[in-house]
Amino acid sequence: MQLSLTAQKRFVAFNISANFAVSGERIGIFGASGSGKSSLVSMVVGLLKPDSGEIILDGEYLFSSSKGINLRPEQRRIAMVFQQHCLFPHLNVKRNLLYGYTRCPVQYRTVDFATLVCVLKLDGLLSRNITHLSGGEKQRVALGRAIMANPRLLLMDEPLSALDDSLRFQIIPYLKSVSEQFGIPYLFISHSIVEMRLMTDTVLFFENGTLIEQTSSEQLARNRMGDTPVGYINLLELTGMTKRDGMCAYHWKDNELLLSSGNQDSINGLFELSSKDIILFKKHPEAISARNLLKCTVVGLFDSGSKLGVELQIGDGKLISEIVAAAARELEIVPGSVIYAAIKASAFRRLSN
Repeated sequence: MQLSLTAQKRFVAFNISANFAVSGERIGIFGASGSGKSSLVSMVVGLLKPDSGEIILDGEYLFSSSKGINLRPEQRRIAMVFQQHCLFPHLNVKRNLLYGYTRCPVQYRTVDFATLVCVLKLDGLLSRNITHLSGGEKQRVALGRAIMANPRLLLMDEPLSALDDSLRFQIIPYLKSVSEQFGIPYLFISHSIVEMRLMTDTVLFFENGTLIEQTSSEQLARNRMGDTPVGYINLLELTGMTKRDGMCAYHWKDNELLLSSGNQDSINGLFELSSKDIILFKKHPEAISARNLLKCTVVGLFDSGSKLGVELQIGDGKLISEIVAAAARELEIVPGSVIYAAIKASAFRRLSN
């Protein structure tokens, strides 16, 4: 997918001025509430007309003020998944799924219904009324309905913001799998850096209607580490949980990590660990209350606001810790240094099973 956009839109108390060209299959649009993300994608899909500029998707003009082009939304073949599911309450799940499909020109109907139902695990829900679905099920149906419209581009406008954390991270694998399964690129809109890292490769960062930065999702997380109270979030796939001395022992890469006893619900899972919760030592401490003490090699350093990010290699795994510059000098931390990282068992937070 290649998208080029140069557009201006003036509102009463807010202006959008965007100018970018981006290519790829997993593109993120990031920014705080009110930064113009939703207005931007509304212009791409055709729900909002720019005052001036051009929008070009894969070489086709969707909008051009100079050429007098403004394709109707149904002509653009772009599907949208909103914050709220926006399903039709008078239709059951199957009829909701097929709503866009029946309105799609025959030559574009390439998505197989049975395959989609299998990917989204909706086979037991097809005859059910929308009012009898959970929040996560409704969002899966909304995603399926958008995919069944056979779009060339999928826009997801904060599709997880209305869900609690447990549902958010259950839905993310479905969002990714449908795009990969059916070869549909997407724009994913969110104000969550963790969601950006899980869902996107390239990120467009907006503030006050203006593009601030075009970068990778990983670089975005590093750049904002020092400006956010949660720091940099390390994402860890932990497996093979066993119980030990009232705690949970997990495998991570070729390492073992001990987590608090509240993590006994699942053998495997995705966990987050803040860079703020990794304490560094120059030498092996004689005694420490933290249950995880890992020997590390420093492989890199980076600045982020007032903080310094420390990239740590622990066997086959990598973590990022954060410290202030004075601590780095005192600990003599430079690339190649061998240090120790301490992590409390309670510092890990489960995101999904």
